[in-house]
Amino acid sequence: MEYRTATSDMANDIYHVLHTTIKTIYPKYYPKEVADFFCRHHSKEHILDGIASGNMGVLVYHNRIVGTGCFDKQHITGVYVMPANQKQGCGSYIIQCLEDQIAKTYDTVRLEASLSAVCLYERRGYKTTGHGIYELENDVKLVYEIMQKKIR
Repeated sequence: MEYRTATSDMANDIYHVLHTTIKTIYPKYYPKEVADFFCRHHSKEHILDGIASGNMGVLVYHNRIVGTGCFDKQHITGVYVMPANQKQGCGSYIIQCLEDQIAKTYDTVRLEASLSAVCLYERRGYKTTGHGIYELENDVKLVYEIMQKKIR
């Protein structure tokens, strides 16, 4: 496994990781409108903005991009791993790489965790500090955990 800084030529692979993961995993925890919301959010333009920030990376495993992560200041903004590569340590590896980057400047890292990822973050020492609700169309609510961890 190797975590690399994302480059613009990786945008299509990152899009594939994001959309495959969202469409496969999120419907197990959320209504369809939530998965649709996240797919719209993770547009090619959004991905290119993340790459341009220098704060987006990819996890390469067996010469394939199988995961991605991104941060902004002390905030992890996303960690996604292809469904076929979950439960193999890939997500933890990405999170560790993001924490290492954030720890160069900040003492604490924070994030908003989807219901599908809360247990992963808890195992890594994150504590829930609040709960969020985001109203979507058709009276659907996206619920998530607000979490943080001291990293140095």
